[in-house]
Amino acid sequence: MRPSWRAGTVGLMATTLVVGMLSACATPTPPPTGTPASSPSSTPSGENAPPTQSPTSTRNPPSPSASAIRPPSASSQTASSAPSSAAQRALDGLSLEQRVGQVLMMGIPATGADAPTLRILGADHVGNVFLKGRSKLGVSGTRHVVDAVRATGAPAATGGIRRFVATDQEGGAVQVLSGPGFSAMPAGIVQGGWTADRLEASARTWAVELADAGVDVNLAPVTDTVPSAAFAPSNAPIGAFGREFGYTTQTVSTHSLAFSRGMKSGGVQPVVKHFPGLGRVTANTDTTADVLDTVTTRNDQYLQPFAANIEAGNGWVMVSNARYERIDPENIAPFSSKVMEGMLRSDQGFSGIIISDDMCKAVALSAWAYGSRAVNFFNAGGTMMLCVNAAAIPAITRALVAEARESSAFRARIDAAALLVLRAKLG
Repeated sequence: MRPSWRAGTVGLMATTLVVGMLSACATPTPPPTGTPASSPSSTPSGENAPPTQSPTSTRNPPSPSASAIRPPSASSQTASSAPSSAAQRALDGLSLEQRVGQVLMMGIPATGADAPTLRILGADHVGNVFLKGRSKLGVSGTRHVVDAVRATGAPAATGGIRRFVATDQEGGAVQVLSGPGFSAMPAGIVQGGWTADRLEASARTWAVELADAGVDVNLAPVTDTVPSAAFAPSNAPIGAFGREFGYTTQTVSTHSLAFSRGMKSGGVQPVVKHFPGLGRVTANTDTTADVLDTVTTRNDQYLQPFAANIEAGNGWVMVSNARYERIDPENIAPFSSKVMEGMLRSDQGFSGIIISDDMCKAVALSAWAYGSRAVNFFNAGGTMMLCVNAAAIPAITRALVAEARESSAFRARIDAAALLVLRAKLG
């Protein structure tokens, strides 16, 4: 059953709200009543944060809940019936190792990968890449990087399937690609002050720039709602950097939809993030363990912008690395079947790609070995694991292949996830 507030989604698309620019350097203020009080971080959240020390823990993680390890069900990604024949034929022609590669996205420097990184990309059959860091190479220079990435190990590494190339082009503090041919994108809070039409047109321009550079997936828009301008400086992952479109779900819905429409019309797939929301926390999952949201519920009003984007047909949703006490107190979101299979698949009716936030350098994942992180994510219903640390990919690949060989239920999960990715690539 879908929450009743979804019925108002269409009406939101015509609404705009002018908001002021927030300073990322503003002095944090105490969070409002009922908001978690973890220590804030000065680092942007997630998939494109500055490098942190690579986790070294190899201890076993806590056992996932029983629901997190059940075989795929009607509410999981296998619910997408009648997959396209092209995608099914492609899947049938892939080895297990190549199928595993299709459900991984590996980080490489946006300025170009070194030889060891390219060896991992080919040897581990990695099917998707994320351009990380910062680059001033411009459109032409980035295209050379992308072309080299797509050619690495081809066609044997991926069975002839083209790699998705993603980056993080939100604007403001989070814009990976710049230089000749790339626009200077303002922060989300500035974009939120524009009309929806202006934002959509601008996003289309930004998407054309990305597409000309060979990028076909953008890990944006930020769809988190920060409760207020007063709380924003204390919201380390989003508000402290002005990444939000505004302070109401109506504004965030309207502007995230406009951004997404512009991206798609320019030839780039947008990724709605960070489900079920990072707007109410005060710590950053990149730099802090066990970031806790004590407010958000399964039928929360703050889910409205995500629902609006899903309703509009967006095919990618990123799950945050936080833990949601009132949804699944036992598991962080990327290990939670309640979040992915329950909320996204069942409640929201989402049938697209559920991608993780970075699961390799984020401190929130530091208690688990790399292989355990991967197995837990796919057991809980994830589709594609983002790992910005290329050196972790061999351990992840080994763990996933071994688990798929040992468990037919897990193999079915990998096959279902790979099929979803292939459907997105091949139609």
